[in-house]
Amino acid sequence: MSTRPAILVTGGAKRIGAAMSRAFGKAGWHVVIHYGKSRAQAEALADELPSAETVNCELGDWDAGPAMVRELAGRLEDWRALVNCAAMFDLDTAQALDPATFERAMRVNAATPARLAQNFLEHARVGGGRRVIHVTDQKLRNPNPDFFSYTMSKHAMSATVPMLSMARADPRDRIYAIAPGAILASHDQTEAETEISHRMNLLGRRTTPQDIAGTALFLAEGWLASGETVFVDSGQHLLAQPRDVLFLARQ
Repeated sequence: MSTRPAILVTGGAKRIGAAMSRAFGKAGWHVVIHYGKSRAQAEALADELPSAETVNCELGDWDAGPAMVRELAGRLEDWRALVNCAAMFDLDTAQALDPATFERAMRVNAATPARLAQNFLEHARVGGGRRVIHVTDQKLRNPNPDFFSYTMSKHAMSATVPMLSMARADPRDRIYAIAPGAILASHDQTEAETEISHRMNLLGRRTTPQDIAGTALFLAEGWLASGETVFVDSGQHLLAQPRDVLFLARQ
């Protein structure tokens, strides 16, 4: 068993999750890479890192996530951080909420991360404080009518940050959120559309997965007050955008 500090990254095999897995691995952590259906990517990434393992779990299953956390807590000797990065991002709108999309978004993006955090804070063994980091969205401050259920679920996830902070039993524990802007291509975006949409922010620059990963590492290793949300979006949340940038880039 590794003696390094451990971190679990949900959705840690692909996209922003993979960037965080790599950043923590490079920084000397033992990285537990969670995956749902991306076994090959998870195992290939684990092979790249100095100390890593993979774990499979269906986050839409009400009981599977907490069971995964309790199993890990029973064998990880210094489990310091949990990053809730996995999410579903399916389209419905303010004009037409899709019930199935809503139910899955609220389960995967809000309820399960909250339950993972609760079980982590209760069971994880650690010498110092634990860190929970939720990955939310700049849509918390800059909403639009697209991806209606997704956006509601991220608001629900965000609401758990102050509540979990108030309820923590150990004052050394910290609960945070990172709110990214547009980072990677989504759905059927072309590279040209991505280049346009991802510069629709105050700085006119593309925020990178490495920006998010670096912020997560800072929060996991520091002592910022619990309950904080850090926006990493080049100022996108300070703009008024009437639609998701996926569609604004096509106008």
